Amino acid sequence: MKCPQCGQDNDRVLDTRAVREGACIRRRRECLNCEHRFTTYEEIERDELKVIKRDGRFEPFDKKKLISGIARACEKRPISPVRIEQMADSLIDELEKEHGLEISTTILGEKVMESLRAIDEVAYVRFASVYRSFRDVNEFVSEIQSLRE
Repeated sequence: MKCPQCGQDNDRVLDTRAVREGACIRRRRECLNCEHRFTTYEEIERDELKVIKRDGRFEPFDKKKLISGIARACEKRPISPVRIEQMADSLIDELEKEHGLEISTTILGEKVMESLRAIDEVAYVRFASVYRSFRDVNEFVSEIQSLRE
């Protein structure tokens, strides 16, 4: 690893820990040249997931886009960014196991709503309103009534 301070690639590992339920390894390093300490992360490189859009186009899966959508729905709710990241990771794992490397936006959206419904009903309704393109208040009321049932 190149030191972010001096650019040399001579370092030693001070500490190694598994993070994100073993899906990633965090290493604390020290540059032997300038003694700067820095952290690196090592994770499994997955085969590239593809999302099948509603119009049939394929698009590379973007985890940041998934997290951003979930975070928007969870805005001002008692849900930590760490919890959102964990939700995204478990969704990706579940989708890969069930659907392989090609996932439709319909299935992805339904899975996100299912996860949000389990942790926060307000975030669920927010996400559903955008995902299902609610056009009026009656659609909101209908969705809230289905939550009550």
